[in-house]
Amino acid sequence: MTTSTTNIQPWLHVIGVGESGLKSLGTEALDVLNQADIIIGGERHHRLTKGFTAKRIKWPSPFSTMIGKIGEFRPKNVAILVTGDPLWYSAGALLAREWPSEEIKFYPQLSAFQLACSKMGWSIPDVDKITVHGRPVEQVIPWFRPYNNLVVLTADSKCPSKIANLLKEKGYGASKLTVLGELGGPNESMIQGLADSWKLTEENHTIPKFHTLCIECIPTEKEDILPSPPGLPDDAFVSDGNFTKKEIRSLTVNSLNPGKNKILWDLGCGCGSVGIEWLLLSFNGRAYGVEKNQKRCTMAQSNAMKLGAPRFSITCGLSSDLISTFPDPDAVFIGGGLEPDLVQVAMDRLKPYGCLVANSVTLESEAVLVDLQKEFGGTLTRIAISRSRTLGKLTTWNQLLPVTQWMVQK
Repeated sequence: MTTSTTNIQPWLHVIGVGESGLKSLGTEALDVLNQADIIIGGERHHRLTKGFTAKRIKWPSPFSTMIGKIGEFRPKNVAILVTGDPLWYSAGALLAREWPSEEIKFYPQLSAFQLACSKMGWSIPDVDKITVHGRPVEQVIPWFRPYNNLVVLTADSKCPSKIANLLKEKGYGASKLTVLGELGGPNESMIQGLADSWKLTEENHTIPKFHTLCIECIPTEKEDILPSPPGLPDDAFVSDGNFTKKEIRSLTVNSLNPGKNKILWDLGCGCGSVGIEWLLLSFNGRAYGVEKNQKRCTMAQSNAMKLGAPRFSITCGLSSDLISTFPDPDAVFIGGGLEPDLVQVAMDRLKPYGCLVANSVTLESEAVLVDLQKEFGGTLTRIAISRSRTLGKLTTWNQLLPVTQWMVQK
């Protein structure tokens, strides 16, 4: 038996650069730069790697706009300079999706996460590592948990102040912030302060533009701290009272099977409670919500930012008019506007192994669910929840409206 081999050589080289510049690079990476026809990088990367004859190109912002241009350089030897590990919150993942593995090679450097944990004396597996670079800072909110340690890749010198304000708003004003500037380089720096008094810290120090932020989340005494999802308290959401309540929401989000990089359609999203909790449990996921009531749509948008789900895109209108503009989903929740035609379109667009969940509280919509279950299969579940309440000097049960839930997997 003969084994075929490929003679394709990498033409695209993605090199991680540390703050010490050329001193941070190994022999193989240096050889690549010496042989490169084109070197692409940010202004800082070019400054750290002077001395090569290749043509220099400064990448635009966002970097994604450069992808098509890079393909035009093939088969010339192209070196792309990034910070730290190219495949850890960097451009490497985007590039890896564009070209076959045999055409691209990565040269990792120590990441900012590793350098920061080393400075702080933190165990890397025990730390949450996130980025708000090129993303809304509200994305950090779901990681605010008592005594949690975070390492955050930031965008600029204003990020620590924005995050300090979020910490105070969420009851973590006693949290300790450490700004680690230009890690691994000759101008390495450390600035520390508390979220509550971060404004004073900024008055006494110049926050470097290029830095990594470490956070020790410490709750302020007697503050009400939100629990982990699913099942956030009902009063965590601004609403008009007509939304999926805590216990039903927990079961619904679980049925929608949140997960990494998944996409959710939340049709008839109301104040956004289901979509938001699903996103909080779906690392790097995206949700697309539709709500025909403008007031509820505004509530949903506000709730998404307040609770740390900025990747929830919410549009006011009718689901049947808008879903053609959405990417194919991994999960679909129909909380309002249940129609057989809408279900058919959703099932056609649903990715393999994806799931669709619909809830009903009326006999009319329950009858629709029964017919849909006969046509598409899946399971019907009746959910009845009662909460205790006072009755004079005694305690009794107050029953919420029972919910019929239909769940089907493709």
